[in-house]
Amino acid sequence: MTFRRTFTALTAVGVAAASLTGATSASAGGHHHGKPLAFDRVATFPVFQNRPAGEDPTSPTVAEISTVSQDGRTLIYTDALGRRIGFLDISDADKPRGLGTLSLSQLGDAEDEPTSVAVVGPYVLVVVNTSRSYTEPSGRLDVIELATRERVRSLELGGQPDSIAISKDRRYAAIAIENERDEEATPPGGEEGDLPQQPGGFVQIVDLTGASPAGWRLRPVPLTGPNGQALPALVEAGLAAPTDPEPEYVSINSRNQLAVTLQENNGVTLIDLRSGRIDRVFSAGTASISGIDTDDDGTIDLTGSITDVPREPDAVAWIDDRYLATANEGDWRGGTRGWSIFDSRTGRVAWDAGNTFERLAATYGLHNEDRGGKKGTEPEGVAVAEYDGVRYGFVGSERSNFVAVYDLSDPTRPAFRQVLPSTNGPEGLLPIPSRGLFAISSEEDDASVNVRASVSLYRLGQGTPAFPTIVSASDKRGTPIGWGALGALSAVPGKRDQLVSVTDAAYSQTRILTIDAKRSPAVITGTLAVTDAAGTPVGYDAEGIFARPQGGYWLAVEGAKGSENALVRLDSAGVTRQVVPLPAEVAAGLGKQGLEGVTASTDRSGREVVWVAVQRELSTDPAGIVRIGRYDVAAGTWSWFGYRLNTTTVAGDWIGLSEITVVGDRLAVIERDKLNGPAAALKRVYTVPMPDAAAVPGPLRVLPKTLAVDVLPALRATNGWTQEKLEGFTVAGNGEVYAVTDNDALQDATGETVFLRLGSSRKIFGRG
Repeated sequence: MTFRRTFTALTAVGVAAASLTGATSASAGGHHHGKPLAFDRVATFPVFQNRPAGEDPTSPTVAEISTVSQDGRTLIYTDALGRRIGFLDISDADKPRGLGTLSLSQLGDAEDEPTSVAVVGPYVLVVVNTSRSYTEPSGRLDVIELATRERVRSLELGGQPDSIAISKDRRYAAIAIENERDEEATPPGGEEGDLPQQPGGFVQIVDLTGASPAGWRLRPVPLTGPNGQALPALVEAGLAAPTDPEPEYVSINSRNQLAVTLQENNGVTLIDLRSGRIDRVFSAGTASISGIDTDDDGTIDLTGSITDVPREPDAVAWIDDRYLATANEGDWRGGTRGWSIFDSRTGRVAWDAGNTFERLAATYGLHNEDRGGKKGTEPEGVAVAEYDGVRYGFVGSERSNFVAVYDLSDPTRPAFRQVLPSTNGPEGLLPIPSRGLFAISSEEDDASVNVRASVSLYRLGQGTPAFPTIVSASDKRGTPIGWGALGALSAVPGKRDQLVSVTDAAYSQTRILTIDAKRSPAVITGTLAVTDAAGTPVGYDAEGIFARPQGGYWLAVEGAKGSENALVRLDSAGVTRQVVPLPAEVAAGLGKQGLEGVTASTDRSGREVVWVAVQRELSTDPAGIVRIGRYDVAAGTWSWFGYRLNTTTVAGDWIGLSEITVVGDRLAVIERDKLNGPAAALKRVYTVPMPDAAAVPGPLRVLPKTLAVDVLPALRATNGWTQEKLEGFTVAGNGEVYAVTDNDALQDATGETVFLRLGSSRKIFGRG
């Protein structure tokens, strides 16, 4: 059986982020005539929409590395899963348009995979992996005329390629020939996946001589001796396995000096492109980092540490002719959850992000707890470009789905500016400064869980960017409050601008989060652990919360089984004081989706009635009818009313309720579908009359519903991936209406949280 590798490795914020990196606000950036500049998202293009006609739209297709035509109007991306390259028209960046793809099966073998792409004049240079095995690596460089999409030249590279870079004067291209290790192979005397594994990698220089590719020539730069022995320069640098350098990523400065990362060897090599000589090899060194989450235990705990861990840089980018930046993703032995700046003259670290990059993830609700025990945020990509006279650095987090932007005017003192959210697995970071644009291409694609790869476009301009809409502050120790999965909202009685939310089963311990909605972005200012009566932290699957005027909270707890659904009453300290099970006949009819929202009303006599929304139909109820429950606290009795859902014809979709809130004499509920991205169709708030008495025995009384607000336009207005889980909704004491999406703690989701300010209650519901 032959082998082919698939290349898919492939201000509020000021409280938590500015203190870490020197920024002064969430939107701080360069300045134009004294006004701050920031990157704002203008479009997100799902690349499955650019696939060939007739192809199954659910089959995987990705956008990994991207480049752009000289005029900045055609974006080209690699799709290793689809064995092709894709083309997008970004002339109107707000409305990118698919221009189709070019299959590599037309140029070589059906299994050929593009690993990188670049543009020189009218030509697209496509780096292709043609390897049949790890021990027989091969590849080629295809030169494609952009206007015709015809191949005009192909050069055999002599090994398995990874990345390509073009010099600023367009005299040279440089290609890292990685000859990647087999993670399942065991070298003599080593362990599975260890180095060295032959053959060793090297660098190919392409002399771009003359106007025609016919005159281009290859010059290999060996990184091992003629017989595979280690070069003295690599040995002296203290690399892990100098006989197996495995070059990963390349970048060229204006003096035509090439920087090459040797990721698994934790090193960087500098090569003079004119002569092809190695100038310097240095180790990326190790780092000890504290104040990070090092356990995937379901708790965001930023008190862990790593000691003397190799940086193992992936991407590299020159900041100027002296300093270069690396994204320290790590591989088999390392990864320091941040990025570094090196002085190329000495090989020493000039600056290191420490824990600040990972703490950005926590601040912006993008912390991926599932990666805590591994390599955390896994910063993989880095790019540098100048816009409007300001040099910016962009660092991408593969696992937390964001790109952090820094002002690099002083290369030894980066200043954090903002976070750009992306879809899953941001791989390609593409500055397009000639048009004031920045593009992110993402590599994760799985239609079965509605995670699709995309190209996101951002434009640099004046004003405050739309993202973030909610962030967290720091606690008393200066540690950002980690958060995610905001699946519920409630106003806080007596606090005009204060809300609370609650975490669900995405985390092992339930926490109530306090939100200051007066600030923009909204700020999570505090957290309260939920415990049992003995004070032991508990992990409820809390899907709804209501802050009681009497003090404390009601939680709507959804269970994996119907019998585990319950109302839970907490005191103001978060201690569980009462658990109210559902009636046995109701619990028996529930599937995986149960209680999803809770609210309460209190009449003039002080009698408290709790209302709950059940997400989907009971097995015993008519199709399309879900239940709204009424629990009389004093009497301890339940009664039930019906709510008629809209219908869907989309395979795999369903419609249900996600929240319930008292609005005067009515109940407002969120009704939504299970769709996201361009397929999302139903994200609405309806109202029904609030019954003034318990339901009478007999068939469910279906309450008539009235549309209050369609939230879908507001979700689409983010110009991002339209979020599925519109799950929190409330009216604050200030009379304003707020909603929030649940980011599922980044599991099978982009991780972006959208906190919406929908307007006044009078405007939406016709009352103050």
